Amino acid sequence: MEKVDANSKKYRQCTHCILDSNDDEELTLDATGVCNYCRSYEDLEAAYVPPIPEANRRLTALIEKVKKTGKQNRYDSILGLSGGVDSSYLALKAKQWGLRPLIVHFDNGWNSELAVNNIEKTISILGFDLHTLVIQWEEFRNLQVAFLRASVVDIEMITDHAIIATLFRLALKENIKFILSGTNIVTEAILPQHWIHHKADYIHIRAIQKKFVNKPFKTYPLLDVKTRVRAELGDIQSVSPLNLISYNKDLAKEELKKELGWRDYGGKHYESVFTILSGVYTAK
Repeated sequence: MEKVDANSKKYRQCTHCILDSNDDEELTLDATGVCNYCRSYEDLEAAYVPPIPEANRRLTALIEKVKKTGKQNRYDSILGLSGGVDSSYLALKAKQWGLRPLIVHFDNGWNSELAVNNIEKTISILGFDLHTLVIQWEEFRNLQVAFLRASVVDIEMITDHAIIATLFRLALKENIKFILSGTNIVTEAILPQHWIHHKADYIHIRAIQKKFVNKPFKTYPLLDVKTRVRAELGDIQSVSPLNLISYNKDLAKEELKKELGWRDYGGKHYESVFTILSGVYTAK
């Protein structure tokens, strides 16, 4: 008998992954029963994760270019560190590759103790310089409340936006041409696009802030048009080196534990108390 969901709509479940139409009403299946998200992942993997020989060649070329471009600078790259797996592992690889990144951390007042400990160990052992941007708590709190009141799809985008804006602003200030991003296809190309909002959309942030708070930003960084144009003219590039290695998250965790004394915090984005509580509330 065909399964039917609570709304009496035809139930659909992917034959390849765990997603079904109860998770996402927009889920579609092809003739083989594989969902549109699995097929989308396959397309992204084919486009951005090359076969190992080609990946090795591209990675070597990228490392050489980063070193050459930043040879005369204090830092040859910049890297955002949250204390999570992807960014911590990228910092470790950067050290192994002989790169000299400026490490940047965005403190929005919600850091978990474990994430802070991971960051401290990573910086101490790898010997990188750390720049921490601390947002005025009242300002960030008001912005988070505004997003909650707006009932928009992605209430956490204000943290992601601030991280991106900070990286580009510091890159301009320090004349750094490469932003090393921990984003990658293997672990992060799996979220339906209508579950999130474009992280660089500063107009969206300003509109919600104006309607629900209506106080000017003092410490919150915006990736506005002026900053984006300056970054483009300055030839600043965001690159994703994890797409150019054989990236296995479980193996990466074990290497981090061995090399940095890193500790797993048990879930995606559990480096933040806010996202931990949000996940618990959503699960209930």
